[in-house]
Amino acid sequence: MTTLAFLGLGAMGDPMAAHLARYAAANGLTAHVWNRTDSKAQAHARTHGSRAVTLETAAGADVIFTCLPTSAEVNEVLSVMEPHLKSGAVWVDCTSGHPQAAPAQRERLAARGVTLLDAPVSGGTAGAQAGALTVMVGGPAEALEAVRPHLAFAGKVVHVGQSGAGFAVKAVNNALLGVTLWATGEGLAVLARAGVDLGAALDVINASSGRSNASQNLIGQRVLTREFPATFALGLLAKDAGIAADLTGEVRGSAPLLAQTAALLRAAERVVGADEDHTAALKLIEQMNDVELK
Repeated sequence: MTTLAFLGLGAMGDPMAAHLARYAAANGLTAHVWNRTDSKAQAHARTHGSRAVTLETAAGADVIFTCLPTSAEVNEVLSVMEPHLKSGAVWVDCTSGHPQAAPAQRERLAARGVTLLDAPVSGGTAGAQAGALTVMVGGPAEALEAVRPHLAFAGKVVHVGQSGAGFAVKAVNNALLGVTLWATGEGLAVLARAGVDLGAALDVINASSGRSNASQNLIGQRVLTREFPATFALGLLAKDAGIAADLTGEVRGSAPLLAQTAALLRAAERVVGADEDHTAALKLIEQMNDVELK
C-alpha cells in the first residue's frame, strides 16, 4: 500500500494535508502527518483521519511532502529522517525555499535513492482550503508525473524546470506581490494626503490599468477595513523577496526594483512585526506619510 506523509501543519500545510488525507482514504492509501508541535498532528488525525507519526516513521513513506517556513527547517527534518528514508521515494518540498538549497538537498536525497521535487505553492490559505493551489515544480519531469495524482491540494500544476526552478519562480512571484502591494500602498497614501476618498479611489483603480491582485483582493479587504487578518506573515514575504534579490545576484542580473522592495519589506518586518499579516507592511507607509489608509 502506498504511504503518503505530510510534514508541517501550519496555515497552509494543515488544509493541504487535509486534502491529502481525504484523497488517501478515497483511494486506499495511508496518510501520515507530522508537526513540530505534536498536538497539532494529533488534532489533524482526529479531524481528518490521518495518522500522526514521528519523523522516523514518516521517512518510510513513498511520497513525502514538506511545507515548512524555510529551507533551514527542511534541512533539520531531513537530518533526522535521512537514515530511515525509503529508496525509490519522492520528496515533494512545498516550502517557499531557497534555490541555492536545492542542489545540496537533491544530492543528500539521491544518496538514499530518493528524488527531490521543489514544489512551492501559490494561492494563499483560501486556495489551500479549496484544494485549488498553483504548484510550480522544479526537478525531473518523470518524478512529477509519478506523484501528480497525489497532489490533492492542487488546482494547477506547472513544471517550470530543473531542480531549484520551482523555488526561483515562487520567490520572484512573491517579490512581485511585494512590489504591487507596496506601490499601491504608496499611491493610496498620496491620495489620502490629498483628501481623496480611498474606497472610491480603489474602486477606480480596480477598474483601470493600475489594478493588481493586491488592489483587488488584499488592500480593500484587509487594509482599508483595518482587519489585517494574519494569513501570510510579513516576515515570510520579506524572506521570499530577499530570496529573489539573492537570485538576482547569483545570476548577475539587474533588478533594482525587486532589490528595493526586498529592503522595504525587511524594514517593515522590523518596524511592524514579522508575525503580522503581510498587508500590514503598509503600516510603515502610513508612518512615512502620517496618514491612515482607511
